[in-house]
Amino acid sequence: MPAFPHFPIRTLVIAAALAAAATCGAPAVGQTSTVPAGTAAATPDNAVLLTVFLKHDQSRPLAELNAQLAKQGFYKAFPPPGVEVVSWTVTMGIGQIVVPRLPASRLREVNRVLEDTAWGAYRTEFYPTYDYKAIGLGEHERAE
Repeated sequence: MPAFPHFPIRTLVIAAALAAAATCGAPAVGQTSTVPAGTAAATPDNAVLLTVFLKHDQSRPLAELNAQLAKQGFYKAFPPPGVEVVSWTVTMGIGQIVVPRLPASRLREVNRVLEDTAWGAYRTEFYPTYDYKAIGLGEHERAE
């Protein structure tokens, strides 16, 4: 029997989302933390990946969208300090896909930055995940 059970990817994504929600689920009013915002660092035991789809508003010209992003301070605020960007790509016909790595405790902070600075120019979709590469490659090696 392998060291790691096999679960459908959808189950793993849902589990990661639920774990993030449980970590960050307190209401914004009166929410406190012992770690000042923006100082928690991603470590192997607390890191999540967040796949963010920034879908362009195709009814507006790109120059107009870029002007709105500048006015709203998108590139100044995103990514927040200490949040690592694993990849940032443009997908034609969709927009941008950004994958930052961050501590689960900072998920709300990253969400708020995007709500405050990207909305209007983009429609957003978020998919919290975690790094499965080492496990997947280990399973591949054992299967050979």
